[in-house]
Amino acid sequence: MIALIQRVSSAAVTVANEAVEHEAAEHETVGAIGPGLLVLLGIEKGDDQAKADKLVRKVLAYRVFSDADDKMNLNVQQIGGSLLVVSQFTLAADTNTGLRPSFSNGASHQDAEHWYQYFVQAARAQGMNTETGRFAANMQVSLVNDGPVTFWLQA
Repeated sequence: MIALIQRVSSAAVTVANEAVEHEAAEHETVGAIGPGLLVLLGIEKGDDQAKADKLVRKVLAYRVFSDADDKMNLNVQQIGGSLLVVSQFTLAADTNTGLRPSFSNGASHQDAEHWYQYFVQAARAQGMNTETGRFAANMQVSLVNDGPVTFWLQA
């Protein structure tokens, strides 16, 4: 299980409104946060509850926010921030050979959706304000990356 986390001032996810039947389909916001972390979450074959629990703990505890001395010593919970969790199967891609990614390491659609939802619920169970994208949708993600600060976490 992979989380690419980005420290943000704000972030939002929109998806096309399928009820609109014209070329310039309107987009609806499905998740938005102020200060916090945008979590792009990739699920791989073999991911399980232990890996999901470990990654949730790591994301919530990872110290990427500045303290009074401008040192990265605070985690998202300590600053009263939020999470925006977006499924991103491309993080599980094998890019070691050729010029086209292989997605053979990615979990099945069913498993990926299960562990994505589990991750979100586990974060919420820790008291985190957690917004989401829409699993398997074509999403447009906008963010103001604070720093920029981006880290790859894996469990």
